[in-house]
Amino acid sequence: MSGALVGQVALVTGASRGIGAAIARDLAAAGAHVVVNYRRQRERAEALVAEIVAAGGTAEVAAFDVVVATEVEEAVRAATARLGKVDVLVNNAGVSADALILRTKDEDWNRVLDVNLKGVFNCTKAVARGMMRARSGRIINISSVVAAMGNTGQAAYAAAKAGVIGFTKSTARELAGRGITANVVAPGFIATDMTEGMDPAARDLYLALIPLGRLGTVAEVAAAVTFLAGPGGAYITGQVIHINGGLYV
Repeated sequence: MSGALVGQVALVTGASRGIGAAIARDLAAAGAHVVVNYRRQRERAEALVAEIVAAGGTAEVAAFDVVVATEVEEAVRAATARLGKVDVLVNNAGVSADALILRTKDEDWNRVLDVNLKGVFNCTKAVARGMMRARSGRIINISSVVAAMGNTGQAAYAAAKAGVIGFTKSTARELAGRGITANVVAPGFIATDMTEGMDPAARDLYLALIPLGRLGTVAEVAAAVTFLAGPGGAYITGQVIHINGGLYV
């Protein structure tokens, strides 16, 4: 444990698996008490908390849907009452519903925008008042390389993740006067359960576009988040940190 975040409370949304779980592990390893949010994957979230505790860290689970503002507000109130504060918010929860524009259903478009963009708004709004009172806080939003370069069949996802970038820049300007930073981490093609299940030909096609010639790891994404949450990120706000191996430059 590095100790850089000892005494800090970090809320990570969508943290039961993949990139979110890696972020939770890394923040805990840096000394933060991590609130692991989940919506449906309770067993995975509880297993992650047990793993963090076994490694010498501290964590707990919090079940809420980022799309439902009342659930978010209640969860943040409860965490603040129990733990005293929320120092770090990582908006990681996300979904995709890939389809060509002409085949995208309204309900899929709405769901992707709700989770990936409205969820970021709901969670940011819920923690902002407490951070403003404390005159301190770190908000780190997970976007995607497709927000910058687009991708066939991912119009809804790209639109939502591009919206996250614009929202973050506005947040950074609004809250900087209270000592709060807001930044984006935009992963590229990262090795997760999802990419492991890809068609090998499609996977090889993506790999050919990456100058570093390999997939990124969830640990590499998590390291960027922990850096922004720690002392090294104190003078960084409104920025987009791309973790993509040169896929987009």
